[in-house]
Amino acid sequence: MGSLTRWATNISSIAASVYFLLIILQIPLFRVQCRSGMCTTPIEVTSSQLIASEIFPVAVVKSLLYPGAVANGLIKNMTIPSWDNLLDIYNLTNVKEVSPITDLQRLEVLAGSYFSVAGALVGLVKPGRMTMFGTLLVIWGLVKEGILGKPVVNTDPAKAIYVYPTMLIAIVCAFSSIKYDVKKVLRSAPARPLARPLQSSSKSKLK
Repeated sequence: MGSLTRWATNISSIAASVYFLLIILQIPLFRVQCRSGMCTTPIEVTSSQLIASEIFPVAVVKSLLYPGAVANGLIKNMTIPSWDNLLDIYNLTNVKEVSPITDLQRLEVLAGSYFSVAGALVGLVKPGRMTMFGTLLVIWGLVKEGILGKPVVNTDPAKAIYVYPTMLIAIVCAFSSIKYDVKKVLRSAPARPLARPLQSSSKSKLK
């Protein structure tokens, strides 16, 4: 029982770590239109909304963007982007002037991105269901627009939604990062004694 519990805990921690790397390194999971243009990661969707609404200081948003910007810069041209030019790289300088209709039409993707980013950060300390909930919200938003054609049908192929194969990895990690109580799952319910009916015969009553 102890080894099985440790195995389940290790799987949950590994899945949460992989999910965190997918989010913080900004591995493309989908492509959807957002206030900054075309977003391919939950952090990009979240950052564009945070900058526009000014909920958090710009430095906090840059802290979320910088690890992925460094990773992408090293992969593409072996350069490290400047901290000061980070908003220009992600086209976030004029995002406040963009109409919020784009985000309002995709509330599921926006809310799911929030939960995905928050769940990835919290999951390093305590894996939970936030990542699964955020991932499912994002998937539903993409399915609603891509298959059901809501809110609008986009005829421009460059702006059409797209789901990358890495989304499957994110889904598996989101579900695997949930900690289950193995003891409760494997513990069988105590056997209940079966009540046996009293065997009384009519003959004994007559005697």
